[in-house]
Amino acid sequence: MMQQLLENFRKFVQSILIQFRRLFMNLQTTSILIPENIQTEKLRKLLASGNTSSAAEQILVSERYENDRFGPNYEYAHMLMAAVPEECLDAFGIPREAGEGVVAHSTPYVTEKGGCRTYSPSVSGHDYIIASWGTGSYYGFSLADKVWMTLGLTPRSIGGDHQKLIYDDLEKPIFAVAQGEVSNEYYWIQKRNIRWTMRNDYLRKYLWMRNLIGVRVFYYETNLDDVPDIRQLMNGQTDITVKSECGKLEYRLMEYMGRIRLQVTAAVPCVDTALCNAPSADGLLWPGHKFPMTHAKANALILGEHIFLKDTFLERYEQNSIFNTVPFKYGETWSCCPSYGGQWGFTECIRVGRNLIKVPIRELYMPKPDAEICHAHYHSISELEAKSFDLDQEHIVEKTDAFLGELLRLADSLFAFASELGISTCPAVLCGFDRHEISKNGWTNYPRLCELAQVAPLEMTEKKFLSRCKLLNETIQKIPNGKIRKILIAMGANACDIKNLQSLKLLQGLYTVVDKLNENGENLQALRGGAINIDLLGSQKAMAPLFVNNDLRNADAHANTQTVQTCLTSLDFDVALLNDGYGLAMDFMFDQVTETLKIFADQCEQILQRD
Repeated sequence: MMQQLLENFRKFVQSILIQFRRLFMNLQTTSILIPENIQTEKLRKLLASGNTSSAAEQILVSERYENDRFGPNYEYAHMLMAAVPEECLDAFGIPREAGEGVVAHSTPYVTEKGGCRTYSPSVSGHDYIIASWGTGSYYGFSLADKVWMTLGLTPRSIGGDHQKLIYDDLEKPIFAVAQGEVSNEYYWIQKRNIRWTMRNDYLRKYLWMRNLIGVRVFYYETNLDDVPDIRQLMNGQTDITVKSECGKLEYRLMEYMGRIRLQVTAAVPCVDTALCNAPSADGLLWPGHKFPMTHAKANALILGEHIFLKDTFLERYEQNSIFNTVPFKYGETWSCCPSYGGQWGFTECIRVGRNLIKVPIRELYMPKPDAEICHAHYHSISELEAKSFDLDQEHIVEKTDAFLGELLRLADSLFAFASELGISTCPAVLCGFDRHEISKNGWTNYPRLCELAQVAPLEMTEKKFLSRCKLLNETIQKIPNGKIRKILIAMGANACDIKNLQSLKLLQGLYTVVDKLNENGENLQALRGGAINIDLLGSQKAMAPLFVNNDLRNADAHANTQTVQTCLTSLDFDVALLNDGYGLAMDFMFDQVTETLKIFADQCEQILQRD
């Protein structure tokens, strides 16, 4: 026991000494040695140390920068980042690579077989973050193998004039963990600037795992105005060089073509092994719970203790196609369980009420990134708060399913009409959805249905409301005009009268004929000639919601709020409800359009049943 205590105390003292050493080193190299008045913005960034506050911050890990090569605003920098063990920092001065700007310069000179066996590129014996190679004319860059393989990253490339490499963590997923240009050429001037960055949290995780410090090794130069402050620093000399006591930085000021040229060479420890604050699911206090939850405690909850989430939880996943958010029906309930590429997923997320999701807390803590559990926690509400909602109210997925059901019914009837009239088609062609495919695979192969069923909060904006109405209208217009026109002509309609009719007008004409046949008690055999002497464009109140929804589509295109209110008022919707958002208007339009399709399908089926 005593030995363990002594060992812990030794480690504590060692960590304190390391922190003091880092602090002393930073003071030596940045704040004191180079006066503030000669530090340009780029130089300050090269000298700056990072912090752990922003995990997603992009840290500069390699650069070749040139601006205005022969002009008055000339500025040049090349930089690479070395990964140096903490215990070696004191002895790590300004390495040779600071002058060359790459890990490997040219290629090994080999005169005999096996002469390159021990070749191992490094920054004066230490690892690097970006593998950079150059000859003075041509350069190449990529993330070091040790880095991307240790972190489990996957590379992808952007071609064309960009020629970039990007590394992603596809298990989570997090994109652009590291990125930068692949190659460069130099002939008097640089073809393009090279810049490689890496996410702060991933860079620190790599350094932490290997107990290394990120050291920015660079050369920088620029031209400064010849002003009294700088002349005072030069103390009457035309060329001075100042070096730090620790040997990690030096700068030179000299007269150059009527101005003062500043040159800086340095090796600055800038990224330590402190990890960024990562979101953790352990310790979250869920609504209705008195004590923080952990993975172990959640796993022990086998009695199905539930948490309520607002369905806005789904928006993050619905709006990004890399996630799977296809709703599916199990028994009498609908589930919406976001998942990602077979890597992880939520389970047993059951829709309840209009805008709530009920999920066992044990399932929330099933293997997935902690950030996703924290995301769910942000949208959680207490059971008491959930009771203030009507948990039996229809949600947007049910409304979409009802709309689909009536559209499929109508397509089946139209197919029966077409078959009777000798027109070749099938129900899937007539509505754009295959009943057998939906029965077999749900909505998986119909992203339009998933889009229609996306979260529709009560406070939804007018723009999102109109966008959903537009999608609803486009779904109905998948019914092919040509097939409906052929059916009407086979029923006796004048081809010249209907040749210019489109979409809803054709459906209105067909509904008018079907309504008239039902009024006369006709059966399927009466379809031929059923459209003779009938005003196909006569007003049909039952079809009005389809036309209003189409007008809302046009309102979306012209951003006309007044038209929106006029359209809704024409269907007797109380526009005063819009003050709290367009969610109720969305419910209303879904119901109205679905009811219209139901009426149309009912009318068609009446004729079929008489047969």
